[in-house]
Amino acid sequence: MAVHIVSAGENLWAISNRYGVSIQTIVEINGLSSANALVPGLALYIPDNQLPIRSYQIKPGDQIRKLARRFNTDISSILGANSGIDPSRLFIGQRINIPSPKKLEISTLGFLVPSGASTDLTVLDSLAGQLTYLAVVAYAFTSEGYAYNLIQDTAIVARSKQLNITPLLMIRNFTGVDFSAELAGQVLRNPAHRRNLVLSIVNLTRQRGFGGVSIDFEFIPPPQRNDFNLFLRELKTALGELLLHVNVHAKTADLPTNRIVGAYDYAGIGNAADIVAVMTIDYGYPGGPPDPIAPIWWIEEVVKYALSNINPRKLQIALPLYGYDKVVGTSTTHAMSVLAAQNQAIRTGSPIEFDQRSMSPWYRHWSTGLEHIVWFEDIRSFIAKYRLIDLYNLSGTTFWQISLAAPQNWAFMSKNITVLK
Repeated sequence: MAVHIVSAGENLWAISNRYGVSIQTIVEINGLSSANALVPGLALYIPDNQLPIRSYQIKPGDQIRKLARRFNTDISSILGANSGIDPSRLFIGQRINIPSPKKLEISTLGFLVPSGASTDLTVLDSLAGQLTYLAVVAYAFTSEGYAYNLIQDTAIVARSKQLNITPLLMIRNFTGVDFSAELAGQVLRNPAHRRNLVLSIVNLTRQRGFGGVSIDFEFIPPPQRNDFNLFLRELKTALGELLLHVNVHAKTADLPTNRIVGAYDYAGIGNAADIVAVMTIDYGYPGGPPDPIAPIWWIEEVVKYALSNINPRKLQIALPLYGYDKVVGTSTTHAMSVLAAQNQAIRTGSPIEFDQRSMSPWYRHWSTGLEHIVWFEDIRSFIAKYRLIDLYNLSGTTFWQISLAAPQNWAFMSKNITVLK
């Protein structure tokens, strides 16, 4: 794997010659709109024949020779990948790189909001090898707790099964424009309505051929914390062998009265669910000041807290496939795919900066006299997140959402990661 950072004055012809990779391949893997335009700071993913790099944290009793055997590699390769390492003085917690033919193995979940167009199936076809689960974002519920379908998804469910992707019915307390705390609270605190919700979710899941359920209840009133746990336990019992996947907002400590994260009892949710996905996205949120969307330092803090309550093999973190373009000094925010964000920088001639602490790219541009700052993701930030998954032995990741173009991510996964089915 090679990541090339474009310098001022560089062109694709020179970069192609340097790595022995065709211009067309570089254009396609990185989603470039043209072979004739680059911008300083642009990170290009260049395919190579090198072994994948595993990330590992030294534990008691570890020795380089034992690690070489475990990862099916050799001592010299490990030493070569870690400048200055002393194999006789390893220390607990030390992080090392291990070139290995044994790829990182993870479960992945892609969210898809059906558009009703054939493009939904085209996206699925293109990502067949990179998804374990597909969460079909097409279900809501009434104030009496009856789940219902919002948009036709029969073809998506059928195609998922054909592609060996397990489809999940994703249900949210969404009322058309936003998540409703009132709706969630009203249903969860009423035993009869809660029972209606459990039974109707299970009925829809089985009738429509889903392999399980993905729950995304947001802004649940904190007083319904125990009711939410009870609902999840009841739902899992009713689902039986079908999967229960639960999405929760990210936090670094338990804040039981907080209106956003207070209702999420990580330990209770982890006990009830088969998989818990922590939404490690929107640190920089729509309407807020320009900030990285998923800074790595914050994600690691969230992971450490989550692991104090949840088995790592049940835990997924979220990766954003989008960026935010924000007008400085206002709450105006425009969301776009990571590819659109990258190519906007090229189109506007905006040099891309990279924040080392957050491991996130960003740039500044001007439009109609207004200053914009764009934070997004690129191959460097994706790699940093996969390394964190590897370091902490997590179950895997979710992607919001797969209709957003992110060619660098999928190219990296194809070469370096084994997706469990």
